[in-house]
Amino acid sequence: MEHRHLARLMLGASGLGRRAESPGDEAVARATARALVASGRPIDTSNAYASGRSEQLLGRALRELPAAEAADAAARIVTKVDADPQTGRLDRERVLRSADESLSRLGVDRIPLLHLHDPYSITFDEACARGGAIDALVELRDSGVAGAIGIAAGPVPLVARYADIGVFDAVLVHNRWTLVDRSARALFERASLQGMTVFNAAPFGGGLLARGAASGSTYAYRPATEELRRWVARVEALSARHGVTLAAVALQFSLRAPFIHSTIVGASSVRRITTLDDLADAVVPDELWSELAAMPSAPTWIDDDQEERR
Repeated sequence: MEHRHLARLMLGASGLGRRAESPGDEAVARATARALVASGRPIDTSNAYASGRSEQLLGRALRELPAAEAADAAARIVTKVDADPQTGRLDRERVLRSADESLSRLGVDRIPLLHLHDPYSITFDEACARGGAIDALVELRDSGVAGAIGIAAGPVPLVARYADIGVFDAVLVHNRWTLVDRSARALFERASLQGMTVFNAAPFGGGLLARGAASGSTYAYRPATEELRRWVARVEALSARHGVTLAAVALQFSLRAPFIHSTIVGASSVRRITTLDDLADAVVPDELWSELAAMPSAPTWIDDDQEERR
């Protein structure tokens, strides 16, 4: 999946299948999976999302399509290898098993891009050791099971360390290139210049920049502080003055960055999928971007050194 052929907007399936409390939830999940594979857009999932249900639902949706359409949709699904959910093991054996699990759930024999996902349970040296997780990913790429390999995590220093060894084809970072937090810029620019595909995930910061300051939504999976909510309210007011929504500005902030090849937005419902195009197509005046650049930086509490130690 070369970035010159990659859609600027990618649909994230992290929430797919997360709820399973009633038959109605299952019906919604299946309808969402069908909408995802029928969207024509690339899809981002993972071995660990909803304990494998995300991939299972996508695989079921693929099997419901005619063969040619299923093959086309399958070629747009990106997934990730994850640590063993019980032991935290993330060695060569676990990487190969994780990949096999994903292939089986999706019903495919090849993944266009396979990420090493959140390697927090092992050290960098363990990942790089002979016969370790990275060697296993390279093995999967060399054998053709993975068209390309990437590193996907949150902390910028951690992702940069993996990216700098020169093995990976792609980088994915979440919550670090948004209206609020722009700490991934140097990594993204460097990776792009080196020919890597750059994925920016969670441009809404997990909800706050989609729903607004009064919504009570979290930012980067944590409660938003009052100071941050006041800052977001200022951006909401700025957006309203220019006739656009905060969500459109937040999404296009990522889409317009020249060093980002694809922006990943969670799509946990059919309605969410259909509204993303409207946000991406909204006209944001140049004056808004100028006024936004003149605003003081947003208050953010993300400490990547602390996140890497968690």
